[in-house]
Amino acid sequence: VEIGEGTRVWHFSHLLAGSRIGRDCTLGQNVVVGPRVRLGDGVKVQNNVLVCEGVTLEDEVFCGPSVVFTNVHNPRAAIPRMSELRPTHVSRGASLGANATIRCGVRIGRHAFVGAGAVVLSDVPDHALVVGNPARPVGWTCRCGERVQPNAEDAGLRCVACGERYEAMGRGLAPRREAP
Repeated sequence: VEIGEGTRVWHFSHLLAGSRIGRDCTLGQNVVVGPRVRLGDGVKVQNNVLVCEGVTLEDEVFCGPSVVFTNVHNPRAAIPRMSELRPTHVSRGASLGANATIRCGVRIGRHAFVGAGAVVLSDVPDHALVVGNPARPVGWTCRCGERVQPNAEDAGLRCVACGERYEAMGRGLAPRREAP
């Protein structure tokens, strides 16, 4: 296991072979990482989370208490299926609320926000706010974590907290580029 400088690991946590944990991460109590998992820099994993094989957490991802990841689509105790592992990718700055369940094989976009208790069965676009079972989009979030709302001034979207402006890009949002 590779552990980056400044990373803190709390009581009763287990880091399994081949995993790489970035700098300045915090792994709470009773966390299991790996095997062969990748955590970027500045990741925060709260208590009671299993980050199983096949999961990648990019920089500055937040996993709330008791987040659940899966890695095999149709597990059976008597049938080995680790060769059928489906990778899960959580992009930079995303937040996963307490008790969220993330089905294997999905991608969670940059700065997306998964509400507490949500069950994510499909990809989540950049900056999307999803809640419920199954998780459904109910809005957008800024990279600061606050809601993004329509802005009447320029028909775009703006963060209610920090004022950052956004525009639709594909299925997600991206910071608005100002004209030169």
